[in-house]
Amino acid sequence: MPAVQIRVAFVQRMLASSILTVVAATSSLTVRADEQPRPNIVLAIADDWSNGHAGVFGCPWVETPAFDRVAREGVRFNNCFTSNPKCSPCRASLLTGRNSWQLEEACCHFGVFPAKWPVYPDLLEQTGYAVGYTGKGWGPGDWKTGGFKRNPAGVEFNKQRLKPPRRGISSIDYAENFAAFLKQRKPGQPFCFWYGSLEPHREYDDGAGIRAGKKTSDVKLPGYYPDPNLIRSDFLDYATEVEWFDTHLGRILAQLEAAGELDNTLILVTSDHGMPFPRVKGQIYEQGFHLPLAIRWGKQTKAGRVVDDFINVRDFCPTFLELAGVTVPDSVSGHAFVDVLKSEKSGWIDESRNRMLVGKERHDLGRPQDVGYPVRGLRTPEFLYVRNFKPDRWPVGNPETGYPNCDNSPTKTLILSSFDDHYRLCFGMRPDEELYRIVDDPDCMHNLADQDDLAKTKRALADEMEKLLRAEQDPRILGRGDVFDSYKYTGNQSHSYDAWLKHRK
Repeated sequence: MPAVQIRVAFVQRMLASSILTVVAATSSLTVRADEQPRPNIVLAIADDWSNGHAGVFGCPWVETPAFDRVAREGVRFNNCFTSNPKCSPCRASLLTGRNSWQLEEACCHFGVFPAKWPVYPDLLEQTGYAVGYTGKGWGPGDWKTGGFKRNPAGVEFNKQRLKPPRRGISSIDYAENFAAFLKQRKPGQPFCFWYGSLEPHREYDDGAGIRAGKKTSDVKLPGYYPDPNLIRSDFLDYATEVEWFDTHLGRILAQLEAAGELDNTLILVTSDHGMPFPRVKGQIYEQGFHLPLAIRWGKQTKAGRVVDDFINVRDFCPTFLELAGVTVPDSVSGHAFVDVLKSEKSGWIDESRNRMLVGKERHDLGRPQDVGYPVRGLRTPEFLYVRNFKPDRWPVGNPETGYPNCDNSPTKTLILSSFDDHYRLCFGMRPDEELYRIVDDPDCMHNLADQDDLAKTKRALADEMEKLLRAEQDPRILGRGDVFDSYKYTGNQSHSYDAWLKHRK
């Protein structure tokens, strides 16, 4: 389709039906020239929400009518993943369209986010979109040192506040801030908004779930936990915060409907990683990096579809850009899935979307020299292969520093009270290789890496993973992985190893 090029002096100029090419100071953006109105984009991203924990999944202890509506009126994805199950690395990947090991300092939690790779809110703004965010954008970390002039998620809208219904809930009125964002945009201007709930991140109000009438008997725990009511109650407290995220999503949907913008808005609802519980958040196991995902886009998506294709959060950026008619930069390594969205089929749409790379470097401090726990993994429809590059290190942080790569919680305290199999699975040392048959073992309880009958399978997966990572120039696989431990940690040093040494007596 033909394209035109027009120079613009200011980056926030309204475009209605005309489609432009913007040549900015540092780059050129080609925008499709057609009469199709460009869709609005709303990304709703929860903080620490696990796949499966919503009404549409048949979960009886979490009520999510807004997410269920998006799934019912749009497309639900069975296989959405993050390449790094921690807040800031995942969000950097989502914004840039690159896997986290391709992002230098931004691969590490509480790192610096270099502005050398374009982020989709800036690219959309340069072509006429109004962009904004409320709640949690990119973070935690330092975007200013990286060269950004604002949070990479867009213009901040966090002034509207409310009285939280209980302890642990943010005072930010996300939906009212979205309303303020809509009021300031120009008439007819397409918009891109990031709703970043701070829930269900800890801390929680102990007993909130039971006080809300939820039943511990409804909760089915993963196999790596013991089975007391204390953990079930902790799950119910988590559920109330998922529901708070969903409440504001429902209000945002109602505002879009009232403004006549609902059907011209692509609404993508997801999370950054799994729930803040042992062996989930920050860990390279299925529940840690497997995300909920539902997308509604009016008549552009056939309602009620359920798709099996593998989608990575780095695929969101090129998808948003393609929908807006913006040329995807060469820096993006993710792949747009517009064809999957527009298909009328369920199940596997693009059968080549059947591989997912996952990994991590340094998340939180708590080992000598505050080094990380480097891991890479390859997920296929049947297996998860994991390589732990430093199996001599404690995977969740050292015992003497409190296993800091696991959020403090009643569940953590209980599991640490007994040195049993539950402790070993959640906090113990790990072998250099792990292999799980996900179709039979979604909790990743049974490591098959030493089974003779799967030796060829393990080697094939290891070779395939290395080939894919080499193609992405992953420093860890190229023998330069120690660079990740050299990057600055910008967060609180209270859990650093030096702090423990200083105060151990």
